[in-house]
Amino acid sequence: MTKTKVPIVAIVGRANVGKSSLFNAALGEREAIVADEAGTTRDSIYGKASVYDKDFWLVDTAGLKTAEDDFEFTIQEQIVQAASAADIIIVMIEAHITITEEDRRVATMALKTRKPVILAVNKADKTKDAAPEDYLKLGIKDIFLTSTTQGMGIEELLEHVANQLPKASINEDSNRIHLAILGRPNVGKSQLFNALAKKQQAIVADKAGTTRDINRTTVKYMTREIVLMDTAGIRRSGKIERGVEKFSVIRSLSAIEQADICLLLIDANESSVQLDQKIAGMVKETHKGLILILSKWDSVDKDAFTHDKLTPQVKADFDFVPWAPMIVTSSVTGHNVSKIFDLVMEIAQTRQERVKTTELNTWMHKTTDRHPPAGLKNRQPKLRYIVQEEGMPMPSFKIFGSQLKFLHWSYRRHLERTFRETFGYEGTGIKFWYIDQHKPRVHGTKRED
Repeated sequence: MTKTKVPIVAIVGRANVGKSSLFNAALGEREAIVADEAGTTRDSIYGKASVYDKDFWLVDTAGLKTAEDDFEFTIQEQIVQAASAADIIIVMIEAHITITEEDRRVATMALKTRKPVILAVNKADKTKDAAPEDYLKLGIKDIFLTSTTQGMGIEELLEHVANQLPKASINEDSNRIHLAILGRPNVGKSQLFNALAKKQQAIVADKAGTTRDINRTTVKYMTREIVLMDTAGIRRSGKIERGVEKFSVIRSLSAIEQADICLLLIDANESSVQLDQKIAGMVKETHKGLILILSKWDSVDKDAFTHDKLTPQVKADFDFVPWAPMIVTSSVTGHNVSKIFDLVMEIAQTRQERVKTTELNTWMHKTTDRHPPAGLKNRQPKLRYIVQEEGMPMPSFKIFGSQLKFLHWSYRRHLERTFRETFGYEGTGIKFWYIDQHKPRVHGTKRED
């Protein structure tokens, strides 16, 4: 291992032995989904871990088992790739279950890499008879008895890992763009993720609900690093099953919060779906950037006029986010995929733009003079001045005045529309804060507001 390379530690083992629980314990947060259901983790999930000022990438993999079909083979192949790329491999088994043939296969696979291998015997709290020497038959010398539920042995295991690693630091680039890929199940999110990443990072299958965790990878485009986040499909509330799938939906909502810009995939064969509009509404509420992507264009039965007919219909369905650009793509043929990055770069630049305070106030005074806000209950809202906030993740503006709580929602929408006509901000949500500012009252006089 070189000092310039941030090391990778992979956790492997058969299904449901506690790999994701160890992953979460090491990261100190619920990043991977944990449930009493075998095969919960499907994609390889990466996270930044730090022990004794040593940073490393921790990889949580799916449970190793015999591949019964092409889909399962893809999952198992990812495990092998993760182990091959790792600098240290943690093999996990269960203390209260006799060593299985799958445990032996995992240990053999890990040892064949000739990388340092550590054995974590998990769920040791479920048996009093477990001893490290009982597991030497697997051929792994470094053995730790652990319990991820009780926190037993975790610190010792991580300390041992850190002692074998060089000192490295993962510096999160504040200039990075975080890009979330959203949509209903089976609209092609993982295919687009792979097309953008130009490698088979996520599993692609003709089976709805393949991705459950947030799958991440980082690519470089021009001078910027872009973190791609592939998410689970968001279903209608009544269609969300309890347990693992509910966690997946929550994780997708979390991805919206983490993102700077969201790509909303809309199946070109099924373009008018209310849930797609609901997802766009969630993005709008968080004031993120948004690109509408009409996906699977290669599978549409079309003629020379299809594009000109379909795109206005879709834009009409999303008239509540008129500022969101739309692009027609096919991850299979690569049609317009590279243009997504160009749009992302433009929107990222727009989100960082600043407007001079004098220009903002000139716009506001012209707008209110031309169309004053209506009053309510004999209260007349007055807009006095506007400033742009510093250090906000989205374009954010504070409007100061009086009686602003009586400002009608339609007038607020009018302000945003005229603001965008003047200053642009295409592709991103913007935030207006309305702040009532009371003038100090002189004794013997009434408040103006």
